[in-house]
Order: sequence, then structure tokens, then C-alpha cells
Amino acid sequence: QVQLVESGGGSVQPGGSLRLSCAASGRNFNSYTMGWFRQAPGKEREFVAAFRWSGSSNTYYADSVKGRFTTTRDSANNMVYLQMDSLRPDDSGVYYCAAVHQPIACFTVAVRDFQRWGQGTQVTVSS
Repeated sequence: QVQLVESGGGSVQPGGSLRLSCAASGRNFNSYTMGWFRQAPGKEREFVAAFRWSGSSNTYYADSVKGRFTTTRDSANNMVYLQMDSLRPDDSGVYYCAAVHQPIACFTVAVRDFQRWGQGTQVTVSS
């Protein structure tokens, strides 16, 4: 059973940085697409970043975070990270790590396609 556990959330002032971690376990993730999503109060969950665990070096970002957020992975330890810089108040919300098993040629950033979710970690950007 796939298990995803996020950590690293917290409160930060605008312009600050945070690094989120996601510990992934339970499977060989070579056939998975991994994603980061977030949800602000009263809003729908939205895509932040996604990549194929293996087979492609491409990483995709939402336009709202491009150039400020970077996601990386440590394959040896099954860890995924989201480095968030130049944080803004509208980046606040619960951040989720997610995974979906897909054939090698497939890729998705749609919330509805992801099968496994972590419990989420709160990020608050406020002065």
C-alpha cells in the first residue's frame, strides 16, 4: 500500500522560504507520477508541480509558482521535496503530496487522476 507523509509546513513572512518533504513508501515508484497540490480555505484543490518518478526528467509547474518553487526527488530514500521561495500570501493553504500509477508514456496533473494522497501540511504566509 502506497503511503505518503508530508512534513515541513509552517508559518513564514512574505518573501520567505519553506521546504516541504514527502516520504513515499509501499511501492517501487518507477511507474508513478508524483505531484504536489494545495488547497486554500474555500477553494478547490489545485495543481502545483508534478513529475514522473523515472523515465523523464521533465517537471511541470503551475504558472503561479513557476520560477519560485522547485520539486526534486531523492530516489535512494524515496523522498520528494518542494522548495518554495519568494512566498506570497496567496501561497497559503494545505499542501499535499500525491501519486498515481501510470504507464511510462502517460502523465497527468489533474487532481482527479491522483490515487494516493498524503495527509497534508499547512503553509501560512502572512506578515
